[in-house]
Amino acid sequence: MMGGNMNKMMKQVQKMQQDMMKLQEELGERKVESTAGGGAVKVVANGKNEIISIEIKPEAVDPEDVEMLQDLITAAVNEALRKAQEMVSQEMGKITGGLKIPGMF
Repeated sequence: MMGGNMNKMMKQVQKMQQDMMKLQEELGERKVESTAGGGAVKVVANGKNEIISIEIKPEAVDPEDVEMLQDLITAAVNEALRKAQEMVSQEMGKITGGLKIPGMF
């Protein structure tokens, strides 16, 4: 009797693994965007927590206040990475049904 349940569970685990591998590929293509300073700095990241681009409007560049620009970039990057992680968590939750798997993502 246990054999049938075990086979069913193994098939479910294999499907979950396949779905996660497919998701990992897709996450490299999915993008999130964040801005800081009213849009003066825009950062785009993907689902692999990689920064794709950083755009800085010329008016954000003030040689007298480089620190402000650094803060804007840091804020936008951190927010983009947070959004990317949130996106990954949501997508993983769809596959695992909310089950937390240590070491995954």
